[in-house]
Amino acid sequence: MDGAHPDFADCASEPIRVPGGIQAHGALVVVDPDSLRVLQASANAETVLGLRLVPGQVSTIHAIPGTDVDPMIGEMLRWLRGGAESTFLRTARLARRHTQVIGHRTPQGVILEFEEGPEHENETLAALYPRLGRFVNAIEPVTDIRAIAATAARETREITGFNRVLVYSFDEEWNGTVIAEDGDGVLPSYLDLRFPASDIPAQARELYRLNRLRLIPDVDYLISPIVPAASPADGRPLDLSFAGLRSVSPVHLQYMQNMETAASMSISILVDGKLWGLISCHNRAPKRVNAQVRTACDFLGQTLSLQIGARERHAHASRRIELKRTESELLARLANSDSFEAGLAANPEAWMGLTGAQGAAVVLDGEVKTTGRTPTPAQLRQLAAWLEDNAEDDVFVTRSLSESWPEAEAFTDVASGLIAASISQIRASYVMWFRPEVVHTVTWGGDPRKAMAPGPDRRFGPRRSFERWKEVVHRRSQPWSAAETASAADFRNAIVNFVLRQAEQRAQLSDELARSNRELESFSYSISHDLRAPFRHIVGYAELLSERESQLDEKSRHYLDSIVEAALSAGRLVDDLLSFSQLGRQSLSPIAVDMNKLIEETRQSLLPDAAGREVEWRIGNLPAAWGDGILLRQALLNLMDNALKYSRTRSPAVIEVRGDDRPEETVYTIRDNGVGFDMAYLAKLFGVFQRLHRSEDFEGTGIGLAIVKRVIERHGGWIRAEGETGEGATFTFGLPKQEAVNG
Repeated sequence: MDGAHPDFADCASEPIRVPGGIQAHGALVVVDPDSLRVLQASANAETVLGLRLVPGQVSTIHAIPGTDVDPMIGEMLRWLRGGAESTFLRTARLARRHTQVIGHRTPQGVILEFEEGPEHENETLAALYPRLGRFVNAIEPVTDIRAIAATAARETREITGFNRVLVYSFDEEWNGTVIAEDGDGVLPSYLDLRFPASDIPAQARELYRLNRLRLIPDVDYLISPIVPAASPADGRPLDLSFAGLRSVSPVHLQYMQNMETAASMSISILVDGKLWGLISCHNRAPKRVNAQVRTACDFLGQTLSLQIGARERHAHASRRIELKRTESELLARLANSDSFEAGLAANPEAWMGLTGAQGAAVVLDGEVKTTGRTPTPAQLRQLAAWLEDNAEDDVFVTRSLSESWPEAEAFTDVASGLIAASISQIRASYVMWFRPEVVHTVTWGGDPRKAMAPGPDRRFGPRRSFERWKEVVHRRSQPWSAAETASAADFRNAIVNFVLRQAEQRAQLSDELARSNRELESFSYSISHDLRAPFRHIVGYAELLSERESQLDEKSRHYLDSIVEAALSAGRLVDDLLSFSQLGRQSLSPIAVDMNKLIEETRQSLLPDAAGREVEWRIGNLPAAWGDGILLRQALLNLMDNALKYSRTRSPAVIEVRGDDRPEETVYTIRDNGVGFDMAYLAKLFGVFQRLHRSEDFEGTGIGLAIVKRVIERHGGWIRAEGETGEGATFTFGLPKQEAVNG
């Protein structure tokens, strides 16, 4: 729609339900259901029915002349009292004419439509019934919807005599494609052509859904206005939504003229209450179709609707069963995996098979796992972020992602089609399935870009050309079926439950581990505390015994020295164990810590160990830390003692300390040029009693680094180590800023 043309009448807002008049090949009367008083009538009611309405006088439908008036009224009253059937249909002799009467109830009164009856006996419903029965029998065993539609097109044309009958199905965007056709060659073939959604606006489609059959016998018909224009029941224009004689939009009449059809009839195909398509009939010359033939066509349309619905439901159910089997097998495998994302990656065929995709990915807390053809991990993270901001439902489905998110045009070759299932309410975490674009050619019945064209009066009207126009379609994948979308939704629910169950199990395990750790720490503390006294006694008595030199030979004194050394070593081990166990019981008292001062104090305490050695200390200007000063001193002492100890074979020994102030944390590095370690054993480095060097070469209990790690983690920080045999070691740890420390 071009806003530069103010004369253009927007057909989407045209009052097609209340046109104010009818097609003049029949007459319309609105009566009160209780008194049968005539409330409104078409202006041609006197000509067609002989019903003369005198202004200011009350008339009833008894005023219609004819021998069958009273029987017709009696049958109509029985219909009104019954209340079951929505439509009243009777043939009667009125005003010396064979007339068909059709009635339906509305809040504004009972609308009665009068049309000329059948001209031939073979146009009655009774005569057409055997043909309808044969149609039902013919399509019953057919499974292909196009073949069923072709049979329906042929039967409809034989019943009605139109030059051309099309069966037209809508896609998800309401473009229509002709899937079946039967014609006599008078009008051109439209088989397999596509027509844009703009040809049938939304409100017209809604009327097709509500009123299944629509006849326009002559495109050049005269309009007979409704008198009075406003309904006496509510003061509004008469709603003619369900009236077969309803006048037609001028835009639609122009559309018919441009198509070179003088008469048309449409029969709605409804599947599960939704407009699936139309049986569309066209004739080069004007053509009347009586009410009984239309009723037969309506029955045919309903039968076709039921058959299409049954086959689509069968196909849907079969696909759902197939996908449900795949889902069950995949979930069984996931149950044995450490995590669902690892299980998905280990079962790529089943994962993609859940939706018939060519690629799949899971984005969880920024981590990405993929299989098949997918965008890059960086693109997937961007997509997850976009989905978090823009996807309104738990499952987002599209066959043209770039239409919603232009950045996706960079990877249409792998991901034009997307199903994304959200698996977290607080993070941008999704399971995704992808389909590549399928470049294909669509043949339109006219250029869809020219849905409207200016006429001689400069007002815009429907397009004039229906010549075949081909378009190469890009950036669209094969559509996702309802079964595939439902499969993704079911799997999403299963994964959410799986994640919740794992979270509950982890929480339970964490509680059990915390309890076990508390018990272990209590046990370690008790044992360590109780062992200190016996070791002191051993050292004390051994020293007393060694003082009796005259009574001991050289070998005995050696034994005593060994006992003292072992007892002292065991005592140091107990002291370290006691310190380690106390770390879990000791509360933090975080303050701003001057790390320059703390490092210098630690260095001074280590000077006796460095006596007689050439040691080069390279200590930079360190940013302050937020933490417990006593515990941080203990961690630094262990790290710097290790650096000094393991560099004793170097001259000079170089020990470097650096700091880095970052937005959310402070990071410290302690590096030496000592013996280093093999990174293959990194996992053992921070374990209790884990030593990477012989005790004969380097003394120690093997608990120091475990203490360091626990101190840093108690502060909510992290620590890592790097080393190379013979090339030294580097320990780096980070401490969160004040607001992040959890004491």
